[in-house]
Amino acid sequence: MLFLARQSIRSVPRLNLARVAVGMRQLTTVKTTSQEEQNILVAQRKNRPSSPHLQIYQPQLTWILSSFHRITGVGLAAGFYAVTCTFALSSLTGLQFDTATLVSLVAGLPVAAKVALKAAASFPFAFHVANGFRHLVWDFGHELTIKGVYRTGYVVLGFTALIGTYLTFFL
Repeated sequence: MLFLARQSIRSVPRLNLARVAVGMRQLTTVKTTSQEEQNILVAQRKNRPSSPHLQIYQPQLTWILSSFHRITGVGLAAGFYAVTCTFALSSLTGLQFDTATLVSLVAGLPVAAKVALKAAASFPFAFHVANGFRHLVWDFGHELTIKGVYRTGYVVLGFTALIGTYLTFFL
């Protein structure tokens, strides 16, 4: 057995280091300032893909709904924050902006603008609420299979369509 092992080692071709060295790149070092290093790093980062996973994977209901849940959460929070800050600034500066002013401002809009404004608020709100309940169901350990995740995703989309339409046109 030892003889076979020696023979197999001898049969492995030896590496010709001269041939390997020819194929290698020559590396050189250059003295630079920290600002020049930063500029080189920024130039290198511009050539990198930002999100290769978006180009590789096929869009799936799971990550699309997850992305929209985050986007609607940020959008709704920004809208509520903007209105709240406007009320606060109006009380500090003495400008006339209260609920009656806001109602008269919306009442003066054309019907199409009112419907668009209501839709822009109601559909993200309905989606975020429904997907929030979906996450609560998952927190209790239910519907965690692939089939359950897709089933609850389609329920969220149906709920969003129904409640968003109701809030936009009938309320």
